[in-house]
Amino acid sequence: MHPLFPRPVKEFTDDDLLEVQRLDHEELLEFLTSLRNLVKRAVELRPNEETQVVLDLKAELEKHYEEACRLADAQGNNKEAISRLIEVIMNTIRRAAAGDPLAEQELAQEAEARRLHFRLLESPLVADLLHPQTLIEPDELAAVLLTDPQDQVEAALELFDDEQLGLLREETRRLVEEAGEAVGEEERARLSWLEERAVARKESG
Repeated sequence: MHPLFPRPVKEFTDDDLLEVQRLDHEELLEFLTSLRNLVKRAVELRPNEETQVVLDLKAELEKHYEEACRLADAQGNNKEAISRLIEVIMNTIRRAAAGDPLAEQELAQEAEARRLHFRLLESPLVADLLHPQTLIEPDELAAVLLTDPQDQVEAALELFDDEQLGLLREETRRLVEEAGEAVGEEERARLSWLEERAVARKESG
């Protein structure tokens, strides 16, 4: 058992792994079927379609992009197709908002926020944390931040506001102090890095 985690990592039998593979396959098939239906709806949009219908479709496409990032199989082509569809819809919305400076500004801000969100989703850790049935328990989060690859942790930190990051900073420090000599230099270096990031975020905010 890793000294920073509250419980041992569950060991899976061959039957467990086969069941996981089966569930992953079912999830993939459901995703592909749902995505095909979304593409069909996008193709069938009328030129004068109601704004709410268009916005609802865009929201579902964004949700499917998140889901694609969580699937076991690589979904690069599907993610690219979803991004293109979202951009087509956004172009339609931009044309409708042309001449309204406030609406144009809000759409530009939304596009930038989406770009950043999609970039963060490329981190497996971010995708795991945002999964509705994430396997990362709340009391495991600090340990995960101390042990997962640093580039993934750096992306995950963007999910937390200043207050949450401050609490995580305290929790990671507590874990390292309680584990004592059982913690290696790598985890201690990660703690220092996390504390520096928390302080920098607070000062810049």
